[in-house]
Amino acid sequence: MKHTYTVYGMTCEGCKSSLEKYLSKLKYVSGVFVDLQKNEVELNMSEYISEEIIQGAIPEKFTIIKNNKTINIEEPYKEKNIKLKELKPLFLILFYISCAALFLNFNDWSWGAFMYDYMGLFFVVFSFFKILDLNGFHNAFQMYDPLAKKFSFYAWVYPFIETALSFMFLMRIELNIALWITLLILGITTIGVTRTLLSKRSIQCACLGTALKLPMTEATFIENAVMIVMAVLMLI
Repeated sequence: MKHTYTVYGMTCEGCKSSLEKYLSKLKYVSGVFVDLQKNEVELNMSEYISEEIIQGAIPEKFTIIKNNKTINIEEPYKEKNIKLKELKPLFLILFYISCAALFLNFNDWSWGAFMYDYMGLFFVVFSFFKILDLNGFHNAFQMYDPLAKKFSFYAWVYPFIETALSFMFLMRIELNIALWITLLILGITTIGVTRTLLSKRSIQCACLGTALKLPMTEATFIENAVMIVMAVLMLI
């Protein structure tokens, strides 16, 4: 299906190229046509994408409004179903991490060992997906992490910090240091996630890099909060 939008803030060929670049990365978008003269964008979609998600995918200098906008009571339900489908990989990954940590400690159960293994496996998996497309992660992470916004270098090294933490937790090396670093980096990121959720902006979550296009939702806040709570419990 095709949807046409009016774009405000598009002034040159560079703007046109920028819009084409960002909009073509959206899931369910199979074609992008930008008309600079008419200030319009036409999107071919395999499934409905809300204006909020489209707006969140493009630079803030642009404002996009759907032409001939009509009310469709099915659209909110479609959007909700799309978000659930997009979050499915995240839930599956967290489920398998939990199972793996459980199996590792099944014969000699210890809550402490379970949480260390969970955090180690969490960082292994999540850093792997970030490093798959380091440049894409860097750009997405800078959109909401307060420290990455100020210091670009931090966004480049963040996945490798997670990799180091994974070894520290799994190998039981300097655990107190690893716990404090976990609290620091996830605490900063959670501030950015909370601000984004409160502002109602629809942007891509960088927790699993760009290989899996996940929307920023309450699930991102919850996954960070679980890790923070685990770290606090282990320090106590």
